[in-house]
Amino acid sequence: MTVSLFDEGAFAPCPAPFNLAAHVLAAGALTPDKIALSVVKPTGAQRWSYGKLIAAVRGTATGLLEAGLKPGDVLLMRLGNTVDFPIAYLGAIAAGVVPVPSSSQLTEREVAGIIDQLNPAAILRADGVPCPETAVPVYGSEVYEGWHALPPAAYDMGDPERLAYIVYTSGTSGTPRAVGHAHRAIWARQMMVEGWYGLRSDDRLLHAGAFNWTYTLGTGLMDPWTAGATALIPAAGTDPAQLALLMKRNDVTIFAAAPGVYRQVLKYPVPPMPKLRHGLAAGEKLSEGIRAAWRAASGTEIYEAYGMSECSTFISNAPGRPSQPGTLGRPQVGRRVAILSDGQPVPLGEPGVIAIDRRDPGLMLGYIGAPEATAGKFAGDWFVTGDMAAMDASGQLTYMGRDDDMMNAGGYRVSPLEVEAALTGLPGISELAVTDVEIKPDVRIVVAFCVSADDLDEAALKAAASDRLAAYKCPKAWVRVDTLPRNPNGKLIRKALRDHAI
Repeated sequence: MTVSLFDEGAFAPCPAPFNLAAHVLAAGALTPDKIALSVVKPTGAQRWSYGKLIAAVRGTATGLLEAGLKPGDVLLMRLGNTVDFPIAYLGAIAAGVVPVPSSSQLTEREVAGIIDQLNPAAILRADGVPCPETAVPVYGSEVYEGWHALPPAAYDMGDPERLAYIVYTSGTSGTPRAVGHAHRAIWARQMMVEGWYGLRSDDRLLHAGAFNWTYTLGTGLMDPWTAGATALIPAAGTDPAQLALLMKRNDVTIFAAAPGVYRQVLKYPVPPMPKLRHGLAAGEKLSEGIRAAWRAASGTEIYEAYGMSECSTFISNAPGRPSQPGTLGRPQVGRRVAILSDGQPVPLGEPGVIAIDRRDPGLMLGYIGAPEATAGKFAGDWFVTGDMAAMDASGQLTYMGRDDDMMNAGGYRVSPLEVEAALTGLPGISELAVTDVEIKPDVRIVVAFCVSADDLDEAALKAAASDRLAAYKCPKAWVRVDTLPRNPNGKLIRKALRDHAI
């Protein structure tokens, strides 16, 4: 019997000694006058050459070391949607310090939890970004922007398996998990260049996300810089109606965004973009409707990728490797992927859980401070994702949804248990449960279902939620119900909540 297992050979091992930041900036160091980054807006652009970018990164590394941080120390980044974000991120890694990128939308309460868990040696904080009072040293923009001009630090070279950075994701337990990645993670992303991007050094890749989103950080910045290409990011506050025009004016060759951004762009006329070769999509499932509408409007294809915080993207389609309609694509060459049931690959065509080999060089080191949670994600040789799919004989995967209750909020995966725990004790609410609901094609929102003796004061509930949760995690609608649906054992039937929203 042929089973659902894709394996077309191992990827080349990461060299040693190694430093993630040195790898990202090596190509740019050969072309210091080339534009590495352009922050674009309708009235112009802010441009950074590779020479200027590298000087700022290595100067930041010097500043961190002179501030007393040591290789292996943790640096919490509370920065906004500006170029300071990737400079600080790479500067920390260059020095061997471990950065923790975090969304500027997180509340003080959420940030306090990160501080308690990770005990950072320092915090970089931009004006207006929430951060609780803390004994940890906090450096503002007047300090970290001054570091850009300091003499360059040497790259901290070492074992590619050592911890490089930490990102947060929400797990099914409801507790946000700190995902630790090794320096080698950037080396593994080379499998995405041919397997998804079709990226070249002469490309001009515009990513529609904010600097401080991990999807933007990887696909929009780190990968183009690794290739010596030019990255373009829309200025903060850019109207989606302007994105297509910005692509045309700035000779964009590749456009990357979450599927919801494509939907927003398609609400407006799309001008001819003769330089655009194709688009990239990730963060949530791309609908065939959006794909077809983009093709009709732009004359180009969207290539989709599937991944997660623990392993970035590893299933995709690409120029020269198109997917069959309705499928995600195939595992990238160099990946070993299986569809499992009870820890074993299932026959071709049968549904199961997507899993990737635990030896994959892009896979996380583990959840920081949570060895049991880490162990729980593995079944023998496999890291189990929690997403369902079926694989055909050519390796194409048809996505079938989550095998748990994780929600998708604008491209961010959010645990309903995390939201419910944060909203415990709201006045007048005896029980509460949340799930995401599709309100129109390709648009999903988080909805709270509340058992209450009285009518809901939605404005007061939204205000209370905003004090406890980042905006993207907050329910956008509140529905009063008599009871929550449960099975005979008393377990919440979360999928049945959606019946109350119809």
